[in-house]
Amino acid sequence: HADVFTGQIDSYLPGYFRPTKRWDLIVVADGNLLACIEVKSQAGPSYGNNFNNRVEEAIGNAHDFWKAYQEKAFRTTMKPFLGYIMLLEHDEASTRPVREHEPHFKVRSEFKNASYARRYELFCEKAFREGLYDATAFLMSEKDSGLDGEYIEPSKELAFKNLAAALYGRAIAYCRQRGNSGHI
Repeated sequence: HADVFTGQIDSYLPGYFRPTKRWDLIVVADGNLLACIEVKSQAGPSYGNNFNNRVEEAIGNAHDFWKAYQEKAFRTTMKPFLGYIMLLEHDEASTRPVREHEPHFKVRSEFKNASYARRYELFCEKAFREGLYDATAFLMSEKDSGLDGEYIEPSKELAFKNLAAALYGRAIAYCRQRGNSGHI
């Protein structure tokens, strides 16, 4: 038996560096934490400060989550799934090249003239590859068409279906660990 929690009150988990964190979605199966997903979005016009804040927050959340897991802050019979989804407004300001200030040292080459869209894409790739998150997805939508459910995925690696498949795989692994054929 599994329950999905997305509410204001029932989607809190204990942390390590802080008492609790409210996640956008958690899955608890038979009293065990199975999955946790953070969903973030950003719309224009002020991409600059918000980008850094979002990245710092996502790195900190992942570090806190994995340390809490390591310290057995929540019950689990297998490593829980941690996912991250970023939705960015697709507009001229989010897709144009941005210069970086380099008064003392050069920024990494991949960030040179990278738009905020490209920076989010790089962050999601790195957060996945470095193991901060088990899967990440990066989506973009325009202000008006996004309300109708239209979106683009700038990177095949960061497609939502990949995150969904990774989550599904973790659920199947949990079911098999419990000795059933894939039904939670």
